[in-house]
Amino acid sequence: MKHFKSIISVLAVAFLVYIFTFYIDGEMGIILLAFVAFAPLVSLFMTLYARKRVKVSFSCDAYVPKGSTLTVNVKVEKTGVFPISVLEICPFASEIFGQNIKRRKLCMLNETKRTFKIEIDTLVGGNGEVGIKAVYSCGFLGFMRFPLKTSLPQSVSVGVIPPIPEIKSSSQLFRSIADVVLTSDDDEENDTAMLFSANTSPGYEHREYEQGDPLKRINWKLSSKKQKLMVRLDEAAASVQPVLILDLYRNGSVPPVNAVRGEEQLIRSVFGLLDLLIKQGIACSFVYRSGTGETVCESVDNPDYPKQLLLKILAIKVIPDKRIDLSQNNGSFCACVTATTDAGPGFAEVARYIDDQENASIIGLSIASVNTTKMKMWYLDEDNNFKTV
Repeated sequence: MKHFKSIISVLAVAFLVYIFTFYIDGEMGIILLAFVAFAPLVSLFMTLYARKRVKVSFSCDAYVPKGSTLTVNVKVEKTGVFPISVLEICPFASEIFGQNIKRRKLCMLNETKRTFKIEIDTLVGGNGEVGIKAVYSCGFLGFMRFPLKTSLPQSVSVGVIPPIPEIKSSSQLFRSIADVVLTSDDDEENDTAMLFSANTSPGYEHREYEQGDPLKRINWKLSSKKQKLMVRLDEAAASVQPVLILDLYRNGSVPPVNAVRGEEQLIRSVFGLLDLLIKQGIACSFVYRSGTGETVCESVDNPDYPKQLLLKILAIKVIPDKRIDLSQNNGSFCACVTATTDAGPGFAEVARYIDDQENASIIGLSIASVNTTKMKMWYLDEDNNFKTV
């Protein structure tokens, strides 16, 4: 359709030149004919000249809430002295953004710099990408169109922050984790009761709380009986912490536009549970795959830290067909919850590194999620309640 309009324009000009030459004014027709023949050559020169004389850059926020608009500020700079007829700028955005992004066309005569804004809708929470796909120098009614020879700016990662649900403390999944944590506290207390004394030193398994000690090391059960805060030493504290594992697996055969919906649901589910655990005083270990592919384990005991951790997750690009690697997992835990987008046969490479599967659970996407393990699977329903599959 675009070239059809250009062809019609050329034919219209040719018709006018013919009428002037043979029916109105032959001399004027010859002048028009010379101009029409000369114009494409001038346009070709200007179009090729612009390919090396234009620099395009852009900037935008690194994070934006879901449902809002991402504003991309684009700057076009001209380095030469000749005017630039038409530049066609083609922006792009990944699947979590709206795809109604129009190409922009502009000309630069006396200006050396032009700026404009692109508004992009954020539709799905997760990690996305925006950038400039191509820039073309155009001329002579759109028949000439050449890509710039100058390098284009690199695309940038943008995290779209989904709303994190508030999970109730009456949730069955939370209660099962809390029961295991309290049981671990009881076992540890019984094992070390004979070792405890009023002048406990760091060589023992507990000591009195001192200002600056992390809250995750407090043994609440023992503290209530002793009527004073008691903290565990490092090794003991780790063994009674529940572990949350985030496995953002994307099947390479699934279209990304479909996969991002499930990834958002999984992020909402696991961070909703993490928020509840921390607010209830249960410190956790959070395991995820970093942007470099390494497995990272972070201890979470501060109510403000889940928000910071969420931003870290949203900054990581999901690589298709890559699962989290737990082969180096050699720590102990009282309970383990693995949030995964796919607990099918391929999940076995993750599950085999979870030793105590009696105290392990899986968070899936929905009631229809496949579970090929013996671990109990949960999903977050529309009312923000965890239910078993």
